[in-house]
Amino acid sequence: MSEERKMENCQICGSELNYFSNGEELTCVICGTKEKGNICCPKGHYVCDTCHDKPVFDMIKDYGLNAKSQNPLEIAEIVMGIKDKVPMLGCANAWIATVSLMAALRNEGTIQISDEQIIEALNRTNKQAIGGYCGLTGVCGIVPAIGASYSVILGAACKKDVETSTTMKIVGRIVNVIADEAGPCCCKNFVRTSLIESMKIAKKQFGVKWKVPNEYVVCTHNERHPHGCREYKCVYFG
Repeated sequence: MSEERKMENCQICGSELNYFSNGEELTCVICGTKEKGNICCPKGHYVCDTCHDKPVFDMIKDYGLNAKSQNPLEIAEIVMGIKDKVPMLGCANAWIATVSLMAALRNEGTIQISDEQIIEALNRTNKQAIGGYCGLTGVCGIVPAIGASYSVILGAACKKDVETSTTMKIVGRIVNVIADEAGPCCCKNFVRTSLIESMKIAKKQFGVKWKVPNEYVVCTHNERHPHGCREYKCVYFG
């Protein structure tokens, strides 16, 4: 099978995807894995999350580890702008949220963040960011992306007290702010909105010397959206 992947809709042929209310038994056309899935190409092309995302995961990780900016929005915009590698929708955007927040915090310096912690947060995000589950469960992968980041920073774990409670409260804030931006869901909007909220949290909770932007970036991805851009309902639409 050709290595060339489509960036929007079906990775194999570019057809608009079908979304199922109930999971169906599907077989990945790349690795042969059989599993229950809710999203498939009408031509029968199904790509499992592992095959769908592995190449871009490594690229995002490497970029984040080498990023120099102290501004998470700036990092995110650069990576989201690699349009021949980063799809409009999907879990790549959750990893971008993680790596942008963590790398910017490391570079800013108020909180001591190591490269190992950035990788740990990315790996945790990868466990819970699942394609299409924003609609299927109400939990966009960008939510656990921010949660994983703050969990690593705070040292949260099941047996912990304040650390875990604080992380959950932060996650609740992220869910609320991106829920106001849904209809249809837009990963690019969710990345920006979650990072702006995360900047407010880091500034208040940890004293991070960030100037939270008053003006939002203008999106250049609206024509790529397979479900149709929200246009003037979106604050980033230009």
